[in-house]
Amino acid sequence: MSGRLVSCVIAAGVFGLAGAGAAAEFRSVSENAAVLYDAPSVKAKKLYVVSQGYPLEVVVVVEGWSKVRDASGELTWIETRHLTERRMVLIKAPLAQIREAADDNAPVVFQAQQNVLLELLEVAGGWLRVRHRDGQAGFVRAGEVWGA
Repeated sequence: MSGRLVSCVIAAGVFGLAGAGAAAEFRSVSENAAVLYDAPSVKAKKLYVVSQGYPLEVVVVVEGWSKVRDASGELTWIETRHLTERRMVLIKAPLAQIREAADDNAPVVFQAQQNVLLELLEVAGGWLRVRHRDGQAGFVRAGEVWGA
């Protein structure tokens, strides 16, 4: 093997490991409504409109555009300026129990139905501390939401 080929193989291995261990980067929609496109251009096909707070996983950012994954797993494009670092999560379970503490035996503070948006306040192991827009806060299991 030539020295150059070995360097390429090692670099590919290092980048592969870095990618595998990297945490997902989530952002939320900052506008009342934002358009998701099939390509990074306002001239591209408009696919969907998402509302304020909707969480999206950022896959790549290119010249003012972000390629994002939504809760259904679909990849689309959004203008990066329509995203905020304020983290929101979307309830994906039919009915999530929001508890007083990060413990399955803790009292239930409130319940949230599927597709309800909650603000992400803190990550605590397999639990997330969240707040509803009415001010109620508590802990939900990370597996019951999208966007964390």
